Amino acid sequence: MREVSWLLALPGLAALFAFHFVPVGFGSYYAFTKWNGLTRAAWVGLANFREVAADRTATGALAHTLELGGCFVLGSNAIGLGLALALNRAVKTRNLLRSLFFAPLAVSPLAIAYLWQWIFDYDGVLNRLLVDVGLASLRHNWLGETSTALWTILVVMIWQYSGLAMVLFLAGLQSISDDVYEATLVDGASAWFRLRRVVLPLLAPALTVSATLTLIIGMRVFDQVLALTGGGPVDATETLATQVYKQTFIAGRYGYGAALALLLTALIVAIAVTQLALLRRNEMRL
Repeated sequence: MREVSWLLALPGLAALFAFHFVPVGFGSYYAFTKWNGLTRAAWVGLANFREVAADRTATGALAHTLELGGCFVLGSNAIGLGLALALNRAVKTRNLLRSLFFAPLAVSPLAIAYLWQWIFDYDGVLNRLLVDVGLASLRHNWLGETSTALWTILVVMIWQYSGLAMVLFLAGLQSISDDVYEATLVDGASAWFRLRRVVLPLLAPALTVSATLTLIIGMRVFDQVLALTGGGPVDATETLATQVYKQTFIAGRYGYGAALALLLTALIVAIAVTQLALLRRNEMRL
C-alpha cells in the first residue's frame, strides 16, 4: 500500500520539484552572479549582497518590510481575535457578518488597493468626509507624505486580511467544549478571567497558525505598495518585494534582483521558523 501511495503522489511531487524547487535553485545561483537576462551570467560571489548592504534604498526597503510585517501580524490578529470573540456569540446576523468580514479575502489585493487609493487620495472620500463634518484641519495627503504613506498601506492590509485571522480564531473558539465555559460560570469567574485564563490559552494553536500566515503575507507585501504609492514618496514605502520587481524587470539587473529575492526568502524563513518555535513552546507550557 505504501508503494501505491508513493506512486499516486509522484506526479504532484514531480510538479512541485519542477515548478518550485528548480526555479528556487536557479534563482539562488543567479543571486551570486551579474546578469542582465540576456548575456551569459558572470559569477561575482557576494558582490550583490555587499551592494545591498551599501544601498540606502535596499536597506530602507528591508526596514519597511520588517515594520510592515511586524505591525501587520499584531494588528490583523488583534482585530481578528476581537471579531471572532464578538461573532462567536448567538447573534442572528453572525453568519452574514462573518461572510462580510471574510469577503475582502476573495478579492484581488490589487483591486482592493485601487479602491482604497480612491478613498485616501487628497481629493478622495476620506478628506471630503473630514471637510463635511467640520474637521478640515485633519485633511492630509495620506499617500503623498512620507510620515503617513507606509501606515496607510498597513491600514489597507489589515482591513483586507483581518478576516483570515477571524476565521482561524473562530475555528479555535468553536473547538472549545461548552463544558469548559459552564465550569467557569459555576465557579463565578468573570468574563475577563475566562478570556485570559481559559479562552486565550486554548486558542494558542490557532494563534500559532494565524501569526505564521500573517507574517508571511505581511513580509511579502507587493500589490498594495505598487498600486497605492509605487514605492514612494521618496522611497518611503519601498519593500524588498517591490525592489525585487524594480531591479529585475525595470532596471534589468537580474542578478541583483535575485540577491534581493534570496534575502527576502531567507528573512521570511528565519523569522517564521523562530516565531513558530516560540509559539509552539508557549503552547506546550499552557
